[in-house]
Amino acid sequence: MASVTRYVIVAGEASGDILGASLIAHLKKLQPDALFEGIGGPLMEAQGLKSLVPMDRLSVMGLFEVLGRLRELLGIRKQLFQLCINDSPTAFIGIDSPDFNLPLERKLKAQGIKTIHYVSPSVWAWRQKRIFKIKKSVDLMLALFPFELPIYHEHNIPVVCVGHTLADEISLESDAKQAREQLNLPTHIEGPVFAILPGSRSGEVARLAPLFIETMKLVKQQQPKAIFLIPAINQERQEQIEALLREAHMEAIVIDGKSRVVMAASDAVLLASGTAALEAMLVKRPMVVAYNFSKLTYAIMSRMLKVPYVSLPNLLANEALVPELIQDQATPENMSRRLLQTWQAFLSDKNIQHKYYDLHDMLRKNAGQTAAKAIVDMLQGRTP
Repeated sequence: MASVTRYVIVAGEASGDILGASLIAHLKKLQPDALFEGIGGPLMEAQGLKSLVPMDRLSVMGLFEVLGRLRELLGIRKQLFQLCINDSPTAFIGIDSPDFNLPLERKLKAQGIKTIHYVSPSVWAWRQKRIFKIKKSVDLMLALFPFELPIYHEHNIPVVCVGHTLADEISLESDAKQAREQLNLPTHIEGPVFAILPGSRSGEVARLAPLFIETMKLVKQQQPKAIFLIPAINQERQEQIEALLREAHMEAIVIDGKSRVVMAASDAVLLASGTAALEAMLVKRPMVVAYNFSKLTYAIMSRMLKVPYVSLPNLLANEALVPELIQDQATPENMSRRLLQTWQAFLSDKNIQHKYYDLHDMLRKNAGQTAAKAIVDMLQGRTP
C-alpha cells in the first residue's frame, strides 16, 4: 500500500499565509491526494490545511516582545515536534517566522525528517552566523529574492529563488479609479488620497498609529482636501484604530481589510516596514516607510544590521528608492514632509515609476508553482 503524502506546514504571519495558500494549491496539483496540517491562517485553511492553533498565536515581533509569550510559544513548538515524531510527515515546511521554525526544523532534520524553509531569514542583513544553523536545519531553502542566493551558494545549502507570489498575483498595471470604486469612494475626489498602514499587530498599532495620526493632521494642514484610508486586518484592529482616531479628533475612513485595494486607491502610502512595502511597490504607489521599535529591540538590532536599508523596495533596487524613517527619524514632522514630497516626485519622475515596473517583472516567477516543483523534485531525489 502506497504511503500517504502528508505535509506539516507552519506559518505565523499574514504574509506567510499568502505564501502558504499558494504553495498548498500548487502542491495539490502535483500531488492531488496530499494532506496538510500544521499552523496557518484563513487562506491556508481554505486550501485544506488543518490548523492546530490560530495562526495569530505565533505573531510576535521584537526580541523582547517575545519574552511575555515564551512559554506558550515553546509549548506550541513542542506540540508540533511531537506531531511529526508520532507520525513522520513527507516533509516539514516552515514558512518565514525563522526564530520559531528553524529550531524546530533542526530537531526534525536530526530525526531524519525532510525540512524545507520558505522565505530566507535575513542572514545577508544581520546575524550572519545563523547560516551555520540554517545548514543544520534545512534540506532546501526557498528564497524570494535574487540577492539572497549568494550566501547559500557559498555554504553549499540547496536553494531555489521562487520569486514572490504577490508579484504573480498583482497586475503590472494598477487602476486607482477601479480600486476606489471597489471601496465605494466618491467618484470625484478633489484632494489627494493617502493610504495609512500602521501595521497589523496590536502592539504595532499602539506604537505607530498615534504617530501616523499626528502625521495625518500635519498633511491636512498642507492639503485641506486630503482623504485618508486606513485598512484594518480584523475587527479588533479596526476598533483599536477607530478609538485612536476619536481620541485624536481626526477623521479617516477605516476599511475592513483590503489593504492592497486601499493602496491601489491612493495617491501615496505611509506604512510600517514589512511586506506592505512590497505590495505598495507592486501596485506602483509612492510610499514612505516608517517604523518604531521598542528601545531595547532597536538598540540591539541597529548594532547588528549589515545593510543600509530595511525596506524591500530599497533592498531589491540596491538604492534609496523610497524614504525610510526609522526610530527617532519617524516623527510626524518628518513623515508628513516626506510623504508630500514623495507624492509630488512620483507624479513628475517617470524614472522612479519605471524602476517599480522593472522590480515587479524581476519577481514574477510563478512563486507557488516554482516552490511546489522544487519541493517535489527534492523529495524525489532530483536537483531542484
